[in-house]
Amino acid sequence: MAKPADERKMSKKAYEARLPDVRAALVRMQVELKSARFPVILVVAGVEASGKGDVVNILNGWLDPRGFETFALHEPTDEERDRPAMWRYWRTLPPSGRMAIYAGGWHSDALNDDPRSARELALFDASLRRISLFEAQLAAAGALIIKVWLQLSKTAQRARLRDLESDPRTAWRVTPEDWKSQRDYERLARLAERMRAATHQPGAPWYVIEAGDTRARNLTVADIVLSRFRIHMRAHRKAPRAQSRAARRVVPLRPAGLRRLLSLSLENRLSQPAYEKKRDKWLGRLNKVVRAAGQERRSIVWVFEGWDAAGKGGAIRRLTDAIDARDFRVIPVAKPTDEEKAHHYLWRFWRHVPRAGMVTIYDRSWYGRVLVERLEGFCSEPEWRRAYRELNEFERELNEHGVIVIKFWLHISKEEQLRRFRDREATTYKRHKMGHEDWRNRRKWASYEIAVGDMLALTNSRHSPWHLVAANNKRHARLEIIKASCRQIEAALGV
Repeated sequence: MAKPADERKMSKKAYEARLPDVRAALVRMQVELKSARFPVILVVAGVEASGKGDVVNILNGWLDPRGFETFALHEPTDEERDRPAMWRYWRTLPPSGRMAIYAGGWHSDALNDDPRSARELALFDASLRRISLFEAQLAAAGALIIKVWLQLSKTAQRARLRDLESDPRTAWRVTPEDWKSQRDYERLARLAERMRAATHQPGAPWYVIEAGDTRARNLTVADIVLSRFRIHMRAHRKAPRAQSRAARRVVPLRPAGLRRLLSLSLENRLSQPAYEKKRDKWLGRLNKVVRAAGQERRSIVWVFEGWDAAGKGGAIRRLTDAIDARDFRVIPVAKPTDEEKAHHYLWRFWRHVPRAGMVTIYDRSWYGRVLVERLEGFCSEPEWRRAYRELNEFERELNEHGVIVIKFWLHISKEEQLRRFRDREATTYKRHKMGHEDWRNRRKWASYEIAVGDMLALTNSRHSPWHLVAANNKRHARLEIIKASCRQIEAALGV
């Protein structure tokens, strides 16, 4: 970690002499950032009375307000509590070319829990692990993350609180909680050190700044931001752009996944009368367990993946027959928009995570990263390789919050797909479903089989297992999806 700044006081004359150059450099940084392929994320945290708010306000005055946003997230709202802890930060992340300043940031949430018992400390460490993974994901995707910790000694903190309290203009800023923190300084300092040690990593290091001298503190923060930006900008200019060409030969990472896919029998048949008889029974059971999950405030996420024309849309329509229309949303995932491309690839999926007790159904999902994006060259090999871990962590966060994640791969034969393609082209109201991409993907069937096998092997987990569904017969597939959904929800609820 960076060493604290020099403890000597900076004179007002020296401070004002430097200000014009610092402010000009910050604005130039913003101009350069507009054309950059990464965002800047600045976290300003520190001990009580160290001037976190002052630093944020000063930066707001020095920077061009059109190029950044400031976030001071306090006690979570009901909407935020209904979702995983990191949801409210994912949704505020800046796109490439812009900057965001977080007062306290996600680290404050962990520290505010004020853990004391062994169990609470274990939960605290789990929160720090999530934070570290969150920052590592953003940094790996190119984000510039700058974290500054404003440090005050116990004596300096007490003097700062007394100064603020003695002035009628600032007395309102000192609360009983501030004095409580002062009395508990040593324990809170150990917690903060534990937090910084757990979240200090390449791409997201901590800079500890001595905040006793407010002028030196302000300039030191600005200097760190400018220095990190220049280094990051040079590195991005030198780094080659991700290869946009797809790999010619796709080699399986985990052959076991491909074997599982190819061993699935597609000969299942189910007559219309038998389907209708069983369907109503299982839809009633599904309605019951979905309502039970809602009463327990457990949200449900359905993920539908499968071959083109495998029947995902029809399966979703039958599934939603059992769910109150007010309680679910279907998110059709297509080519990312310009706004979505400017963010981390998971951003657009985090945005739609349902509130407690609600349902979100993804028609295609985050697994596009290791399927179409991998095979069509829309991301680099390092990006899709690390995505397996990132996707597992995403689902783990959902699960730890109580979200039930149900994943389906609808599998059909190549011959059945061709039959359905031709049927779509011959049917007026189905032609809109066909495009040149469908035929292009079909030509890469063998490569997609390998990618699907890797996905099944590398992202199958106890809390979010893959359900592999034989879908040559649509009635059989739809009933299997309803049955598997019932069973997984019942198991999650313990009923």
